[in-house]
Formats: sequence, structure tokens, C-alpha cells
Amino acid sequence: MKGGMFERMFRFFYCVSAVLLYFCFMEERMMERKDRVINIQHAEPRLPELRLSEPLSWTIEEGQQWAVIGPNGAGKTLIADILQRKVALKAGEVVYGEGENGSDWVRSIAFKDIYSLADCRNAYYQQRWHATETDEVPTVEELLHEYAHEADFDKLLSLFGVEEFLPKKLIFLSSGELRKFLIIRVLLKHPRVLILDNPFIGLDASSRKLLVEMLSRMTELEHFQVVLLLSNPADIPDMITHVLPVKQRRCFPVCSREEFLERKDWMDELFPVLRSDTSLLEEAVLPNSGKQPATHTVTFRMEHVSIRYGSRTILKDLNWEVKNGEKWALLGANGSGKSTLLSLVYADNPQSYANTLYLFDRKRGSGESIWEIKKRIGYVSPEMHLFYRENVPTSQVVGSVFFDSVGLFRKCTDEQLQVALAWMRIFGIEDLRDRLFLTLSSGEQRLALLARAFVKDPDLIVLDEPLHGLDINNKRKAAAIIERFCAQPGKTLIYVTHYPEELPACVDKQFRLVKQV
Repeated sequence: MKGGMFERMFRFFYCVSAVLLYFCFMEERMMERKDRVINIQHAEPRLPELRLSEPLSWTIEEGQQWAVIGPNGAGKTLIADILQRKVALKAGEVVYGEGENGSDWVRSIAFKDIYSLADCRNAYYQQRWHATETDEVPTVEELLHEYAHEADFDKLLSLFGVEEFLPKKLIFLSSGELRKFLIIRVLLKHPRVLILDNPFIGLDASSRKLLVEMLSRMTELEHFQVVLLLSNPADIPDMITHVLPVKQRRCFPVCSREEFLERKDWMDELFPVLRSDTSLLEEAVLPNSGKQPATHTVTFRMEHVSIRYGSRTILKDLNWEVKNGEKWALLGANGSGKSTLLSLVYADNPQSYANTLYLFDRKRGSGESIWEIKKRIGYVSPEMHLFYRENVPTSQVVGSVFFDSVGLFRKCTDEQLQVALAWMRIFGIEDLRDRLFLTLSSGEQRLALLARAFVKDPDLIVLDEPLHGLDINNKRKAAAIIERFCAQPGKTLIYVTHYPEELPACVDKQFRLVKQV
């Protein structure tokens, strides 16, 4: 009897202990799940061309702020797409915390998606300069109207200085203003995780500082985390706690920000400095087009130029003369009118006819066609980048400069194709010739558009933020090519940047625009 009672008591306590252990285990698992904001286990995309070197396993835990960093084409965008479940998986899974399905859990911002996000798919490159053709384009205020009731709406607008361009049509915003708009629009949706693809490019110094400050404040709140996709270690802000390095679609071990910045071996592997700036310059052997140096005296001259759209003054009583062979930096804060000024030079803005403007020694409107002007100019800009939305082979994009078209394509002759490929080879992207343009990373796309700007051996080269999104080595390579090209006689350069340290050594003159109130 006593033995039976002892056995029953043992079984009772055993069961109670088992139940308690089970609930302790489940509580621990629930806490673990709560701490895990996103858990990626052995994720392997279905399509072979979208795979990393090995399946991705990565956990983002509560309170962590991440940077995914690597050179152009490393696989950063692919990792972000896996994180957002944009890629069909052959194996593995992506699990969001607290059973969320992810529609509002993870948000991302990529500069190239600006117009599609803002329902401006039918916009075209020159449209912003044709005020009568923008009736269908929404204003910033209209696009943000649905969030006006949010408690932090006014605070965000004030922090980024956005109130002043609320009445603007979206298409009239500068590159930097467009970034501010996108960031605010996404933050007002209160995502759990926000992915930012190279968020600092295109912003002037004060706006970059504001963005870091704002993100730092946001990350101090509960239930908000960021993932930055970066191509330069110097861009990693202090608020970042963890780093996922990646190169050639291979992920390095995750580590803390401090550990990553101290790992010189990783830095050397991710961004190897293979050659000196001098050797890069010597190796930049350019194709010989056989073209004679330009002999004009004045590349362009503006006399008392003023540009207005409705009640807004963009440029006021502006005077600027650039002579043949000169090298200028065009500087100014976001929204100061740099793109508008360049639209006059590149013959995209019809208001040039209402102003006194000379191009290549000839007064604008004296009988020359816009095509005669454009054939002498090589041009690249963030705005131009936005309008390459057709998924065509990259060599076709580079060759489109022969027809001075943006986003429209005609077939190149064999001779034209060979010239385009020669410039792709110089920029180190010849292997991308048959890759569809929209499948490239933003850095690879920028290299293709940079190559495009040089293909015609232009007399005037206009480079508006040309190094946007490029990693350290590609920046150095592009800078060497620009230097070598501009060392030739009869080459004039206009270089726009918010990073003075990126200015080519040949630039010895500056023209600064002041934002009109």
C-alpha cells in the first residue's frame, strides 16, 4: 500500500514538474520569439541568379540597428529583398515576430523607386520643366494628406524643413528633396523595421546630419529598427549596433559596429585598395574618337537669368560664364536650383528662350536645334537615373546616348555598340553588357550611366552627383577616368556634389547657388 502511494506521489510530482518545465520552456521560447523581430533560416531563393553563395541565416533581435555593407554588386539589395519576402524561396523561411505577415512590418526606401511609389509612372524626364504638362502630377501636400492626423506629422515636417515644398508638384522636387519626402512618407507609416538603401547620397551636409539625428531618436523608441544598405564604411552612423558584411554574394560573420570598424582584414577584403590613385590615372587609357578639340571660346554664358514657376522663384538674376576648357564645381543646398540651371545648359528647359543664354558661342534661340546642343554634351544626374525604367540590356542603355534619349531606346549600329562597349570596359562593367538594366544594383546602374556620359567624346561634360552609390574603389576609378578625360584639350567640366572631398583635382573654380526664399 505504502509502495503504491509512494509511486502515485512520485508520478504526480513528476507530471507537475514536467508541466512546469514545459511552461517554463514555452515561456522562454515565447520570450525568445518576442526578442526576435525577424528570423531568417537557411533562406535560398528559387531562381539561381538570385541566390547568395550559401543560404541566408540572419536574426534581427529587439533593439538592434543594422548596416549591411559591401561593394557594388555584392548582394545587399538581394538580402533586403529576402528580408521583405520579395523573393520566392526554394528552401528556408523568413519569420516576422509576433505573427506579423509583414505588409506593414518591414518598409524600404530606394531612390530609384520614388516615382513608382508616388504614382508618377507616366512622368517623363523633361516634364518637370514644362509647367503646362504637370496637371496630373500630385503635390507633396496631396501625397502626405492622409497622414496629416498623425501626432508626429508636424514634427517630422519641421525637422526636415519640408513645409516650404508642401505645395510643390512632386516632379519639381530636387534629388535631395525627393529623398526627404520619401523618408517622411515611410516614417509616417510607423514601420517596425525600416530599410534604407544608401540614404545619405543626394543630401546636403545639413540634411545628412538631420537624417542621422532623426534616425537616432527614432531608434531610441521601442519597436523601431533600421537596416541601412551602405557601400562606404565611413557612412555607418554611431547609432548602428550590428553589421552584416557581404561581398560577391557571400556573407561574412555578423559582428558589432565597433568590431567591424576594427577589423582591418575585413576592410581590406571588402574594399581592397589594389592600386594607387596615380596608377589608376595612368591606366585610364581612353578610346580615341578621332575628334578634333573644340575651338569655341565660351562654352556657355548666362546673363541675368531668372526662372519662375507660378509664384516660386528658382533662379534670380543669375550671371555665369564658363569658358572653353574650364573646370567648375556647381554647389548649393538641396532645392537651390542646380538641376534647373543645368536644364538650361542641356537644352531641356523651354524658359531658356525667355532668357539671355549663349551655348558654344551661339545665342540660344538663333536657329540651332536642341539636338545640335545635346550632341556636344555628356550628362548624368540622379534625376536622369530615375527615368531609366525599361528592362533592356545594359549595353543598350549606354548606347542610347547616341540618340540623346532618356528612357527611350533605338538599336545602335555595330560601330556605335563597339564604342559603348569600349567605355563600359574602361569603367569595369563590360561583363554587364547583356544583363538587364533593372536587375543591376543601383551602383552598377550608376556606373553604366557614367559610361554613357562619355561615349560621344563630348566637349562639355556635366556630372551631377556622379558618384552616387558607388563603393570606395569605384569612386576612385571613376575619379581617375574623369581626370584623364578632362586633361584633354577642349574639354569643359561642370561637377555637382554635396561632398567637396569628391571634387576632381582638376576643378579650380566654384559657382555657388543660394536657395531663393
